Amino acid sequence: MRNIELKARLVDLDTARKVAGVISTKRLGPQHQIDTYFHCSHGRLKLRQIDGLRAELIWYSRADEADPKPSDYQLVPLSNPETLKAALAGALGVRAVVEKHREIFLYHTVRIHLDDVVGLGHFLELEAVLGGQVDEPAARAMIDSLQRHFALSAADLLANSYGDMV
Repeated sequence: MRNIELKARLVDLDTARKVAGVISTKRLGPQHQIDTYFHCSHGRLKLRQIDGLRAELIWYSRADEADPKPSDYQLVPLSNPETLKAALAGALGVRAVVEKHREIFLYHTVRIHLDDVVGLGHFLELEAVLGGQVDEPAARAMIDSLQRHFALSAADLLANSYGDMV
């Protein structure tokens, strides 16, 4: 699986929420997430636990650059995350734990994440999923359009994951 994504620091979460509410085609609602990042030799590996939903193991690889970038990823749904977390922690070691409150909106095929990350602040993530009618140029065009809607400057854009920032 592949998407084009962008991460930015938000100065004003409430303003971003209003923009997302106006431009989104669907609101998916809030989530409380805990991501446990493990050491790995290629890409990033994290176990995502979401209150009230099934957990998933996520491996992804993307460049550490601030501009919109492709991300290759694999998702593995889990029914017993605590056992897997203990096994991965023992085998690979825990690199970081990130707790966040996320609001999710859709703009056509782009996921808009408004994140309140414990200890880090407020962020916007845009993820344009590739496939079907959406190729990389179309995904990049949607991301560019959303950057303008949210009035993001180059100084707002971030290169790293939350796991790198904690």
